[in-house]
Amino acid sequence: MANTERIIVFDTTLRDGEQSPGASMNIEEKLRIAHQLEKMNVDVIEAGFPIASDGDFEAVRKIAQTIKGPQIAGLSRSSELDINRAWEALKYAGERGRIHTFIATSDIHMKYKLKMSDQEVLDGAVKAVQLAASYTPNVEFSAEDAVRTRLPFLAQVIKAVIEAGATTVNIPDTVGYTVPSEYFDMIRYLKQNVSNIDKAIISVHCHNDLGLAVANSLAAVQAGARQVECTINGIGERAGNCSLEEIVMVLRTRQDILAYSTDVMTEQIVPASKLLSTITGIQVQQNKAVVGANAFAHEAGIHQHGVMMEKSTYEIMTPESVGLNQNKLVLGKHSGRHAFNDRLKSLGYDLNREESEKAFVRFKSLADKKKEIFDEDLDAIVADEVLRVPETFKLLQMNISCGSFATPTATVEMEIGGKVKKVAVLGDGPVDATFKAIKKLTKSQAKLLNFSVGAITGGTDAQGECTVRLVEDGRETLGAGAHPDIIVASAKAYINALNKIAGKAIASMKSPV
Repeated sequence: MANTERIIVFDTTLRDGEQSPGASMNIEEKLRIAHQLEKMNVDVIEAGFPIASDGDFEAVRKIAQTIKGPQIAGLSRSSELDINRAWEALKYAGERGRIHTFIATSDIHMKYKLKMSDQEVLDGAVKAVQLAASYTPNVEFSAEDAVRTRLPFLAQVIKAVIEAGATTVNIPDTVGYTVPSEYFDMIRYLKQNVSNIDKAIISVHCHNDLGLAVANSLAAVQAGARQVECTINGIGERAGNCSLEEIVMVLRTRQDILAYSTDVMTEQIVPASKLLSTITGIQVQQNKAVVGANAFAHEAGIHQHGVMMEKSTYEIMTPESVGLNQNKLVLGKHSGRHAFNDRLKSLGYDLNREESEKAFVRFKSLADKKKEIFDEDLDAIVADEVLRVPETFKLLQMNISCGSFATPTATVEMEIGGKVKKVAVLGDGPVDATFKAIKKLTKSQAKLLNFSVGAITGGTDAQGECTVRLVEDGRETLGAGAHPDIIVASAKAYINALNKIAGKAIASMKSPV
């Protein structure tokens, strides 16, 4: 480690990551992710886009006030209104506050989106950076769609913004178009043709449209970039962003040929991954590198024998190095509050007394029904009892009647606007009847796009975990719910999505843009 160059880890889970369909988070959820990123010791947290809405502004402001370790960045377009609004939220972080301003530089963006000439874009970039620099010396400039920009013009823009006060210059692959060799050559070109490039840190922000975000980021690092912008679980626009856990573990695992390192506490990677999945309802694919369920699983006989004899035969990193405690039974029905709270803290949750009590009551109830309580059960409990969005609609109780000789019937009782309402509805199956009953009670016009069911842990007493994706007025929302009864879990997931839709509607009425 002493002989390695340090790479700055810029996490944009709360900004670009949240732009992943169905991944929107409320302020409290963003704060929880920010605290986990602080535990991970990332260098920069991009907390949001302050001009986008009152909610995003407030989230950036609270994170700037609360988080003490990492730098806090806020995104802004190259406009005076955006930059002023960004600093209004970021100023609470003091010297750690970073204004991240951007403008597109590719011909296709300048012609069809901006309708601006080369000179207008150049002047706009310089003016934006100068304004940002009047607030703080910690200014990052991004040349949107840099990969499809003419290299001489890109070099001209980068030179000008550095002169204007940018201390970090980002060369993003906005649409995930490049390949490693091309990206390497681009970063090397800027190193060789921008005379003042040594006065700024080169950053890279890669999207995964062709599955090359991590590979491209590594190529850029080898060419001279020293900041990588990434997200937990690789979430983000379209196919996502460079995955934080992958880029960090590549640099840690292959220091024999990559003389770079990060300050990230890798043991916090799995807790961060689980926390994000719990909050957003977006589950990680089983074969996902580093954090997927199969990342340290071995099924083939030859592999199993090898690992039993010597783990390094088929494992290039240990589960413990990323914070994975395999198959660890943690609690039972006789466990007390102290053990329960200690375990939650080890999983990355930092609950206040009221939240802890709500989760503990739910834990005790579940422990009476299940023989074994696993970490995944605790994740589900926290998601269901603590991380829920404000409840416009609340499930009180329900009953299902179905079978091979009966028409499925769902009787659902809910609290809506402080009033208790109840209805019984027939359906094609128990889940269909349940969803129809909820729609009738809530008068929702949302359309169901997707419904999935899974078991959180093994065994017939496992909690069922359901996710639903709804669309209303063109906006997609993901809902999640967990319960030992899979039909109840389905109802909770559907209602969770409806509450998110209701919350978005309220926020949009307050939003200035």
